[in-house]
Amino acid sequence: MDMLFQWLLLTAAVAAGWAVGRYGNRSGRASRALMDEDSVRDRLQFLFTNYSDQAVENFVQSLAVNKDTVSLHLSIGSHFRNKGETDRAILIHQNLLARPELPARYSPQVTQELAMDYLNAGLLDRAEALFHQLMGDREYGRRSAIALIELYQQEREWEKAAQVAKTLTRGDADPATFKALAYITCELSDGALSRNDDRWTAQKLAKEALDYDRSCVRATLLLMKLQIRQGNFREAANQSLKIFDQNPEFGPEAIDRLMKLEREHGDVSRLYKKLRKLYEQYPSTSLLLALVESVERSSGRPAAIDLLRMELETRPSVRGLLRLVEMAGYEKGMTTDEGRLVSRIGHLILANRPVYRCVSCGFSGQQLHWLCPSCKQWETVRPIQGVEAE
Repeated sequence: MDMLFQWLLLTAAVAAGWAVGRYGNRSGRASRALMDEDSVRDRLQFLFTNYSDQAVENFVQSLAVNKDTVSLHLSIGSHFRNKGETDRAILIHQNLLARPELPARYSPQVTQELAMDYLNAGLLDRAEALFHQLMGDREYGRRSAIALIELYQQEREWEKAAQVAKTLTRGDADPATFKALAYITCELSDGALSRNDDRWTAQKLAKEALDYDRSCVRATLLLMKLQIRQGNFREAANQSLKIFDQNPEFGPEAIDRLMKLEREHGDVSRLYKKLRKLYEQYPSTSLLLALVESVERSSGRPAAIDLLRMELETRPSVRGLLRLVEMAGYEKGMTTDEGRLVSRIGHLILANRPVYRCVSCGFSGQQLHWLCPSCKQWETVRPIQGVEAE
């Protein structure tokens, strides 16, 4: 009896709200009409928050399904999903699809909403099946393909992600699609190298990634890694320098790898001219410290200290200052108490600071993520610029 009373009360309340909005202000004030979508959603939000699942189910099943009410059903479902009440959203969309009177042209839209419900609920197999079902739809096919790619990225199923992404590139000039496919292909390349040491496949896939997106930084870094494994150190060094042409914001990543390579297999002093030119074009703390190291190897520590001091006056950085304190202390054959204090404080500052930040959503951390963990975009997490970073 209570359930019946709840259902009747709920139905009456919504009907009353509809009637007020539809007829209550016919005195010439059309701009103040209450029966717009937002006002209906506000009423439903209040009403559905206070009634049981059974009452909601009864109300939804009693609501007519036609071209005029489908948007109302979808609004109700979206409201619950956005609130995190995915069970209710699933109930509404399943009920809508099961109604024989649902106009056929709305079926893909409702299916898309139900797939999103399943995705939010963690029912990934069901979501995957519905997204695949919609792949051929003219209106919802692309949206479903993008959702599938995101799902496969979340599950790290890179082969499946690549297959779906390739369907989007057919006749699709969107650069973001090609960038995503390039980075997904890089995941496959890295997997071939790390799991099986399959260098041939890894190299083939890295080059394929560059075919999709010539500016793909990770593909170039993978090729550099492969050249090092094959003992081609000079070619590996050349690969690292290509990153400045692709995206100079990732220059610090290239320089760190280049300097490590030269220390182990080459000659840091021979890099002076290249580093000087790069620093003039793309100034960063990493490049400055690499340049200073090269000068120290070729011309001695005093010359390196003079260069570092001069550059810090125009482009200060904590890392540069710490290196200057360290070098000056060694040059004098001692480290002062003040120098040790500056070094300690500087290292404490840097230890707790993020090194990378997403240029899209602001996510930050001390680890480089090619796919932003927050906004799920590729190549948006980059080295931070500034006094306490680059």
